[in-house]
Amino acid sequence: MGADRGTVWEYETVRPPREATMREASDPTKKLNELGADGWELVTTVEYTGGGTKYLVFKRPASGETDE
Repeated sequence: MGADRGTVWEYETVRPPREATMREASDPTKKLNELGADGWELVTTVEYTGGGTKYLVFKRPASGETDE
């Protein structure tokens, strides 16, 4: 392979919105559309061992800026 290191990604984790009972997730459409408009793409979910989704994991090409 050449010197090209490929795309550098940045990642974002989001906890799905939950109802007061914590049993059912509320509709995440608005938040997902906001993330998509900002260039984020859903790549995987992190699940609870007992079932259900704990986090949504998104990625997008890094802008070259850091939050540090």
